[in-house]
Amino acid sequence: MRFIASTAFLASLAAAVLVMPASAHGPTPQKIDQTVTIAAKPEAVWKVVGNFAGINTWHPDVAKSEAVDGNAAGGRRKITLKNGGTLDEGLDEMNDKGFSYSYRLSDPDLKALPVSSYSSTLTVTPDGDGSKVEWLARFYRGDTGNEPPEELSDEAGRKAMNAYFANGLKGLKAKVEGSKGK
Repeated sequence: MRFIASTAFLASLAAAVLVMPASAHGPTPQKIDQTVTIAAKPEAVWKVVGNFAGINTWHPDVAKSEAVDGNAAGGRRKITLKNGGTLDEGLDEMNDKGFSYSYRLSDPDLKALPVSSYSSTLTVTPDGDGSKVEWLARFYRGDTGNEPPEELSDEAGRKAMNAYFANGLKGLKAKVEGSKGK
């Protein structure tokens, strides 16, 4: 009798464990990856985009960017967006020779972007007579609970990050191609 009771207990415990993952669904990492082709050599593009704190000179959504420790790994930038939000970002790696840098969000501001964290890499590579700029990010939605409100969901995070990157790449293209010959 004892064996049957303990077998029944173990079977119900196993069933409960199997059901738990179906009802608990925390955030999953999201990814965006955007590129733009620019009619300029990588060196000319890097001259504009390679200054980590200089994002305000080419990104149309950025009102101001303040730097601490410049382009060295560990450097920081505080970006103030035109919507009033702020992004506090830290530079993980700067590769001037490879025309690439990686950085991450330090403190989320859900007014700026509806994401709780992100890490990004921006890379410039040769593309025919011009350059290709790739900007990619991995991030988590603004509300990492099991049932986020719509404005802090995975979709809201993807939409906001895609818009921010697309606007930035358009601004970078305009800045670099508009300054050719000047």
